[in-house]
Amino acid sequence: MSEEIKTMRNVALAGHGGAGKTTLAEAMLFKAGVTKRLGKVEEGNTVMDFQPEEIRKQQSINTSFIKYTHSKHTITLMDTPGDQNFFSAAKTCFPVADCMAFVIDGVGGPSAMTEEAAASALEYNLPGFVIINKLDRERANFLTCVKACNSALKKNVVPICFPIGSENDFKGFVDIISGVAFEFDANGKSTKIDIPSDLLDDIEMAKEEFIENVAELDDELLEKYLEGEEITENELKATFRQGILDARFYPAICCSATKMIGIDTISDIINDYMPSPLDRGDWIAKDDKGEDVIISPDPDAEFSGFVFNTIVDPYAGRLSLFRVISGTLGKEGNVVNTTKDTKERFSQLLEIAGKEQKTITYALPGSIVAVAKLKNTLTGDTLTGGK
Repeated sequence: MSEEIKTMRNVALAGHGGAGKTTLAEAMLFKAGVTKRLGKVEEGNTVMDFQPEEIRKQQSINTSFIKYTHSKHTITLMDTPGDQNFFSAAKTCFPVADCMAFVIDGVGGPSAMTEEAAASALEYNLPGFVIINKLDRERANFLTCVKACNSALKKNVVPICFPIGSENDFKGFVDIISGVAFEFDANGKSTKIDIPSDLLDDIEMAKEEFIENVAELDDELLEKYLEGEEITENELKATFRQGILDARFYPAICCSATKMIGIDTISDIINDYMPSPLDRGDWIAKDDKGEDVIISPDPDAEFSGFVFNTIVDPYAGRLSLFRVISGTLGKEGNVVNTTKDTKERFSQLLEIAGKEQKTITYALPGSIVAVAKLKNTLTGDTLTGGK
């Protein structure tokens, strides 16, 4: 079971409305084989924006959830609204995410709601990374956006790729860590190519800056770097990941969701560098005396869960969405709402998948699940196994 938790990822897509979060989510689902055709916001056929008002306005109003599998990892995507009128629906979900993916418009850069999301990431000490999207658009500029993100996100933003081509000619990028260049076709399939000669100096500078940023996190690496010794790719990656888990900086990558450039790379970064619920570690709760209690993500412990949202489904009725913090929850049973000091019973354990709910048989720590028709439970309540 711990291996199953180790390969879980809970990712909140955050940022300003219009930055392309839903389009990016659709591209990720399509590449993962969850959907058979690529959903488009302007056509009103996306998995993530399914409410009539969202389709009419062509924007997210509520946070949508869906799972997909990539390289034996299970990733739960939370597509949060970026419009300030609906941003409260995003803020309720940030505490139950394990990391935040800031989706930035490559033309306009970060904006006020991006800064709001970044403030939440700092509040919950969430690791994260930056996706500079829409780099195929006129006036898009990767490095300008990275520089703006340094200020807006209140965190050092470290590029780990460098774009090949710009605006309408944007066709791929160089992975700064590995030094490998990729070009993408119309279906988002990548091919390794030689680094364009006009980019060699830029890549060398970017690699030097990357090594310097990572070396500063580890005394031994820093000593190696200052003495001019070679630092291996494995050493770099291990220290780099730890720096991300400690929320010391945010890596930044290139993307065009509409051109399907960088989609698999995003999933690879989520798998390789973003935290699992085990990496997220202990949670702090309050007991009935108001004292702090440490709760670990242990599947064998007593069940506890945090209700972060309540929605009304036209068929299932009122759904309580919660994250399992500890223990293993079965497909039906009794729980205690410790906030209200009442017992509740549920007959089905559900997983949210866009506008649908799927019945599941159990949920481990880190799982985002739902149950229907709890009588007294509201957003913000804590559930336990009742032992």
